[in-house]
Amino acid sequence: MMKPRNSITKTIIQKFMNMSNPRKTPFSSSLIPREKVDCLVIGAGIVGIAVAKELSVNHGRQVLVVDSAPIFGSATSSRNSEVIHAGIYYPPNSLKASFCVRGKELLYKYCKDHEIPHKQIGKLIVATGLSEVPRLSAFMTRGIQNGVEGLRMMEGYEAATLEPELQCIKALWSPSSGIVDSHSLMLSLVGEAESHGATFSYNTAAIGGHIEGNQIQIHVSGSNALANWNGRSELDSELMLIPKLVVNSAGLSAPAIAKRMKGLPDNIIPASHYARGCYFTLSNTKSPFKHLIYPIPEVGGLGVHVTLDLNGQVKFGPDVEWIKGIDDIPSFLNMFDYSVHEDRANQFYPAIRKYYPGLKDGSLEPGYAGIRPKLSGPEEGPTDFVVQGEDIHGISGLVNLFGIESPGLTSSMAIAEHVAAKLLK
Repeated sequence: MMKPRNSITKTIIQKFMNMSNPRKTPFSSSLIPREKVDCLVIGAGIVGIAVAKELSVNHGRQVLVVDSAPIFGSATSSRNSEVIHAGIYYPPNSLKASFCVRGKELLYKYCKDHEIPHKQIGKLIVATGLSEVPRLSAFMTRGIQNGVEGLRMMEGYEAATLEPELQCIKALWSPSSGIVDSHSLMLSLVGEAESHGATFSYNTAAIGGHIEGNQIQIHVSGSNALANWNGRSELDSELMLIPKLVVNSAGLSAPAIAKRMKGLPDNIIPASHYARGCYFTLSNTKSPFKHLIYPIPEVGGLGVHVTLDLNGQVKFGPDVEWIKGIDDIPSFLNMFDYSVHEDRANQFYPAIRKYYPGLKDGSLEPGYAGIRPKLSGPEEGPTDFVVQGEDIHGISGLVNLFGIESPGLTSSMAIAEHVAAKLLK
């Protein structure tokens, strides 16, 4: 694993401030050290890393990536199914559909060229009751419209020839779906970006900003200072970054950071919703499946599905648990609850047994949890990715990325292409 660096704030403050008794300085003070940068990426998740790689490697820009965590990819990017999606579920002409299909192509090529562990193992989306068959047919139609190749509808007995432990009446076969080692992928992208001059500064939180004339100024603080904030006094900035280009790809905290950018219209920042998903692993049992198995999607997610890692271990999940948000500063520091309670397995067993009746009692063990940055709540329909550029908010050189949940991993390189095109047009 890559060794985390100190925050850039410490280095730059030492460079720009030679004070015998240094003190924190409010936003309004002219004593805050200022540093001009070319491209600033906020957030070192998979999308932020992909953007940094795209801008530095393919466009020759000098990129600084800041993240409040001590290492890259520590939030949503490391707490997902690690599935390479085909592009079936999303409405035609949506960003999710186009980014997923294009991103899948780029991702497979990158993994092959850079020897990133991955497998194109295929996926079965299953209907376990007659009432689900029309939705399965609709997914096939939608996938074809989105340009997904190789889709085929199967009868239940055909699916059972691929997966003897599977019970269903119909299944949609997606041969282009797969799995990837997300950490190896991120490590490779970070390495490529750094080899082309990008700098990654961890333990460094972007806490807001303001627009001054045609110039974007981003306020930055070391994560330790942020963690020790008393919550009552004015929030202090240790550094002012003055970038030519800014990409807010902070994931769970992207809307909160945007709200702290003075000069950005409040009415264009979407409301935040959060859905926690837990995973359970299958213990003491040889893997019953060789492919990904997905039920018909539920509200807020794709249902409790079967995921295999590259070692063949079976994971079930994620489920959907709508949770309350947290204040902006805790969100900057990713202070969400990621615990997985054993008794939650009681809800997994009946969901899994709809398509895997052979699941034995006591065979599920708590795995891990992730949190989806949603733009719609439990009583609302699904939403698309939101990519906001100057055409939306009127600020040149700024792109906000909101609601980058699944298929964010698959789409990451396509999103990076799109962001670069918006910024460098």
